[in-house]
Amino acid sequence: MAYHLTKDHLRLELHSAFVCAKQHKSKKPYVVKFAKRLDENLDSLCDDLWNRNYIPEPSTCFIVEHPKKREVFAAQFRDRVVHHLYYNMLHQLYERTLIADCYSCIPGRGTHFGIERLKKHIRKCSHGYQRHCHVLKLDKRGYFMHIDRKRLADIACDSIKKMSVRRAGSVARTWGDVIDVDFALWLTSEIALLNPKENCRIAGSVHDWDGLDHAKSLFYTIDGRGLPIGNLTSQLFSNVNLNPFDQFMKRVLHCEHYGRYVDDSFVVDESKARLNALIPSIEDFLGEELGLELNQGKIQIHDARHGVEFLGAFIKPDVTYISNASLNRMIRNINDLDMKDKEAVFHSVNSFLGILSHYASFNIRCQLFLTPKFLSVGRFDSAVTKFELYDF
Repeated sequence: MAYHLTKDHLRLELHSAFVCAKQHKSKKPYVVKFAKRLDENLDSLCDDLWNRNYIPEPSTCFIVEHPKKREVFAAQFRDRVVHHLYYNMLHQLYERTLIADCYSCIPGRGTHFGIERLKKHIRKCSHGYQRHCHVLKLDKRGYFMHIDRKRLADIACDSIKKMSVRRAGSVARTWGDVIDVDFALWLTSEIALLNPKENCRIAGSVHDWDGLDHAKSLFYTIDGRGLPIGNLTSQLFSNVNLNPFDQFMKRVLHCEHYGRYVDDSFVVDESKARLNALIPSIEDFLGEELGLELNQGKIQIHDARHGVEFLGAFIKPDVTYISNASLNRMIRNINDLDMKDKEAVFHSVNSFLGILSHYASFNIRCQLFLTPKFLSVGRFDSAVTKFELYDF
């Protein structure tokens, strides 16, 4: 029997979404303001959604410089609550449609999982590095800025419709028994088709955009293109949008050793010629089916024995290092630490150590942290994996 959302249940789900949206941000002024009139704000939002009168508020657009320069459109907090509502409602359904080697924005399948999967693919393809194998790396040109929102909405809605008649988990229920399909389809279109540029507010100076590649700005995209970087739903939709591409790689091109993190993809094969031969078919599919292009400057084929960089790691036979780009960003952040703010130093240093613990990095940890700068305020364990402050 098809499930129909009640208004009371929607109100409860909105409160849960609010709790998710305010995590790690409870002291932000916009969260405090929303929480002061929480019941009134959630009731109003519930009415808008229930009556299908919901209209997102204008976003705030600004530039961030680290880890690299990019344009961000930040939704108003009210709309972030809706994004969490949508994610909580549908992320498990979407995840059931994705291949096992899709790594981003999926619980338990982050960057370190992706790195380990690439290592596993290389070992399997090369028979434990006993045979030659190569890694083709691909990147989509200005991916978020060139997503066709109408195609995305169609892909997402088709996924919901197809999954609505399929079993949801181990219980004898379909997804149509778990979610309100009509409501999900309506909200999908409202979020996916939103033009983030419309009435947006610019934070900072227009000169902040100086030097930013036009392919990485929504202000230079064709109408109907582009998702705002920064929204939870954009991360989710980035996987949904490329799911047809993943299926094409696995089921049509029969790439056994394939994986993707957001728009970064790899294919591992013994034959460099076979990898080169894949590229025209990939370009045709992306252009015709998704309206996307490969970043020609980032099409690379590496000999696995010489090492492959992926997701901030440099993978070599039997050892994995942190990539030079990631290490240089970390060094810049370490140099920018305010040593007077000891609590921030404590959390930052342990965060850096946690990242480095995934790689062969003992000498790097010693060089970066066993210095007078840090030893004057705290101590490290013998393996240089944990940092604690002195009691002053």
